[in-house]
Amino acid sequence: MQILTAYHPLFMAGFVLFAGVACATEFHVTTTGNDAATGTSVTPLHTIQRAADLAQPGDVITVHEGVYRERVNPPRGGASETKRITYQAAPGEKVVITGSEPAKGWEKVAGDTWKVMVPNALFGKFNPYADLIRGDWFDANGRTHHTGCVYLNGDWFIEAASLDDVMKPGGKTPLWFATVTDTTEIYAQFPGVNPNEANVEINVRQTVFTPEKTGVDFLTVRGFHLCNAATNWAPPTAGQIGIISGTIGNLVGK
Repeated sequence: MQILTAYHPLFMAGFVLFAGVACATEFHVTTTGNDAATGTSVTPLHTIQRAADLAQPGDVITVHEGVYRERVNPPRGGASETKRITYQAAPGEKVVITGSEPAKGWEKVAGDTWKVMVPNALFGKFNPYADLIRGDWFDANGRTHHTGCVYLNGDWFIEAASLDDVMKPGGKTPLWFATVTDTTEIYAQFPGVNPNEANVEINVRQTVFTPEKTGVDFLTVRGFHLCNAATNWAPPTAGQIGIISGTIGNLVGK
């Protein structure tokens, strides 16, 4: 019977292997967390992005129940198929990552039509109400279409061809229309609804999970509800940014 000492080569090899596994970290994120925290289950982080900034190959990011209004930009990926960075919703918990923000301060214009003035600073470098849907094979039918939208209780409205159309009584599917100058002015139909007392949201982010740089490989994303990103038409001859995007073949959604 061979006894391995702390200096035996087999013991040291096993220790190194164990240490490599033990180094993997699980970061926890909650809506009540703090991005200055360490990210343990007791001291969770507040944003998924902060966890992404900290995560290294092999680590796991577990996000707990709630609505997260952010665009996650992973700065790095995993090292291999067996050493991925995993983003996951906590088991049994509903985790929503959304590209929209609540819209309050609506003023009634006439009939079913209301408007809201939104500071352009809310959108940062990307304003979906100025961003045209475009690309090969897209037929605009002689009018403009934008990537933004208006949502009531999760249901999306249709963009009108003109402001005059929004000023008409609302139909089965309400309309919206926007103009962008020094501010973004959004008009929308709310038949029988006061939008200031309802769950109304507008698009702010183009995507909710997409690396800004290429080569961010070996990511696993699973268990999330992703919604309300202001994505463009997906032309077959150009880059296609979706609600979630990544390097083809290395982003796994489960």
